[in-house]
Amino acid sequence: MKNLALFDLDHTLLPIDSDYEWGQFLVRVKAVDADEYKRRNDDFFAQYQAGVLDPVEYLEFALGTLARFKRDELEALYAQYMAEVIAPAVRPAARELVQRHLDAGDLVAIITATNHYITEPIARLFGVEHHIAAMPEYDAAGKLTGKLAGTPTSGPGKVTHMHAWLERLGRPFASFERSHFYSDSHNDIPLLSVVSHPVATNPSAALAQHAHANGWPLLHLFND
Repeated sequence: MKNLALFDLDHTLLPIDSDYEWGQFLVRVKAVDADEYKRRNDDFFAQYQAGVLDPVEYLEFALGTLARFKRDELEALYAQYMAEVIAPAVRPAARELVQRHLDAGDLVAIITATNHYITEPIARLFGVEHHIAAMPEYDAAGKLTGKLAGTPTSGPGKVTHMHAWLERLGRPFASFERSHFYSDSHNDIPLLSVVSHPVATNPSAALAQHAHANGWPLLHLFND
């Protein structure tokens, strides 16, 4: 594997935000108090879009919600969410982009600020083995505690977690001839600035402006 290909998930490979839509799904199926959850979920989403989100505060809100459910209840809800929300949102263009890198023999990973419980099955849906995400804490019985284990995988944290993952594989970043990172968000400028081939993918206005200023290519996978 001479090359490395990294992908953000939400609004990059998916035309939706998987974490936000999980909250909307819980409201829709009446698994949470609709008014309170929707208010907090919408507030956090607005903070994310504005670039002022406290990642630990948000992650522990999201993980605390997961921890309310018994394991079998949570698994049933998540299976329904995957079938009704995620699977219909996966577009051929995104699958084809990932597959091109897999077929080329690149080391491929999805790296996302969203928590691992929500995103690990989505990575599998794209055929991606390696997946870097915010890790939930589990108790001795294997139940989610509602707390974050370790540090967030957002902003500069993506760079830190990428290097740690590659070191565990025995493939330090400098060993790759080419490195790609596809992302929609200005929050990912730290990692986009590290790789040899940054690609602003379905970019936000802020990222598009930064990409133009730095000569980075723009890629639009979705028409909506």
